[in-house]
Amino acid sequence: MSSSPHAIRVLAQSSFLAEQSEPGRNRYVFSYTISIQNIGSRTAQLLARHWVITDALGKVQEVRGQGVVGEQPVLEPGQSFEYTSGAVIETPLGTMTGSYQMVGIDGQAFDAEIPPFRLAVPNALH
Repeated sequence: MSSSPHAIRVLAQSSFLAEQSEPGRNRYVFSYTISIQNIGSRTAQLLARHWVITDALGKVQEVRGQGVVGEQPVLEPGQSFEYTSGAVIETPLGTMTGSYQMVGIDGQAFDAEIPPFRLAVPNALH
């Protein structure tokens, strides 16, 4: 990472929710847990999110909104915030990526990139 005062690390883990999915109706439900870590030297607040969810057929859903799970967490240096949410796609495989819109305690706005992660039904990859 750079020596920027604003540095956010985002880690993601997804899992397939078989009990909520209906493969016969092209409905695949996934949960994902996100850990947002402030590895910079200044306090920052998450204001908004922008997700790009792509299924195996190339269908893209864009999701924008305020905060995450109804919160706009403030992260001091070294602190992290974790939450779990979900996504529904029409294929057994997909990807999610995006960014969080943040603002530093100094008023500087910046984006924290969410690295791409896979949504995959177990054994869907051969």
